[in-house]
Amino acid sequence: MAELPLSSRPPSVEVLLNHPLLAESLTTAGRAVATDSIRAELGDLRSRITPGGTWPDIAAITAGVVKRIEIHRRNFPQRVINGTGVLLHTNLGRAPWGRDLLDHIAAGLTSYVSLEYDLEKGIRGKRGRAVESELALLAGAEAALVVNNNAAAVYLVLSALACDREVIISRGELVQIGGGFRIPEILARSGAVLREIGTTNQTSLADYEKACGPQTALILKVHRSNFVQSGFVSEVDPKDLASLASQKGIPVVWDLGSGAVGPGIVCEFSGEPTLHAAVDTGVDLVTASGDKLFGGPQAGLILGKTALIDRLRTDPFYRALRPDKATLLALEYTVRAHRSGKASEMIPLYQMLSVSLEMLKQRAESLAHAARQSGWKVEVIPTKDTFGGGSAPERTIDGWGVRIMPPPSSEDLSRRAREFDPPVIGTVSEDSYLLSIRCMFPHDYPDLVRFLKNSP
Repeated sequence: MAELPLSSRPPSVEVLLNHPLLAESLTTAGRAVATDSIRAELGDLRSRITPGGTWPDIAAITAGVVKRIEIHRRNFPQRVINGTGVLLHTNLGRAPWGRDLLDHIAAGLTSYVSLEYDLEKGIRGKRGRAVESELALLAGAEAALVVNNNAAAVYLVLSALACDREVIISRGELVQIGGGFRIPEILARSGAVLREIGTTNQTSLADYEKACGPQTALILKVHRSNFVQSGFVSEVDPKDLASLASQKGIPVVWDLGSGAVGPGIVCEFSGEPTLHAAVDTGVDLVTASGDKLFGGPQAGLILGKTALIDRLRTDPFYRALRPDKATLLALEYTVRAHRSGKASEMIPLYQMLSVSLEMLKQRAESLAHAARQSGWKVEVIPTKDTFGGGSAPERTIDGWGVRIMPPPSSEDLSRRAREFDPPVIGTVSEDSYLLSIRCMFPHDYPDLVRFLKNSP
């Protein structure tokens, strides 16, 4: 097809749809997306071309359409290579799922599943009861409940147990979690009344005791999982808090957040309290995330006393927070991995932590060799990797990475890496671009080598 000359009128949508330059994009994106992109491109050009002005030729217009289709595709979540050294990168989906997990749950996702059906009695059953029982056993709790994330877990607890009544919390624990969500705002929205005690850096048991009264519904303790206080600071041990609350007849809820399971390699590196240790303090309820140090799907885990768990389960708002079958199947796999003592074999987060420094260095050397062959100036350097995801603040893990000194700039290389298929996400500094090895999977390396074959 011959190119149309510059014209005072735009080509029709149909002409563009049938143009060979859009054939590949039409095949991959589909006719509806291609049509929308063509109309958007023509509309944008129409707003910029003066009346009687000249339109670009079809090649220029289709180039703009192809770019719009590519942006549309890249706006959807897609696989990326994590070279940041942040294990639980919130922007990159936190804890990844393993291929074995996907194989395990595939049958349940591609067929009907006994989600709320009691196979023994032949009647309607309770959603999530089996995995919740396993979760309670794992943590040494009387009972457990699963909702769709930890913010939902905290919200449900406050709404069901403390609406229109006071919740006591230390000022040093009025934290902001990811996405700008703040504990005081969650308290207010739940209908609970905030009762602040202590100061930002000092809260004592006497502060809690003095605040307890007829309007007190519960005491909330929030683990500072995304920052550290140091210096002249003190907080009350959860065991002491549980003892005081028991005397007063007031439940204590500990928002643990991170969801570590121990003993094991996560505890060795993170220093975070474990679910079992938190329950063992005697607090009434513990909440945590399923996709942080637990290493599973996004979920809110609520562990503790049966009577309180039953109140949460029967609260009308719980129905809006229930997890779907995919989450429950993935969580079941993760809980069984922990209970069997095979987390380092079955859960990607634990697998990545188990890789030796020697192996990480070998992988870095191999990647650096491929980069040098393509003309890049690189060096293998030690790294300090982190957990991320609002877990284990200021804790680092020794690792290895490849430092690339790119022309013309590290920002330019970072952009090229993000535009690659699959996108590569590294760390930018003033004079270099760093790819940390720990968070990379074996199947990432062929794509990384393919990326590095592009000459500087």
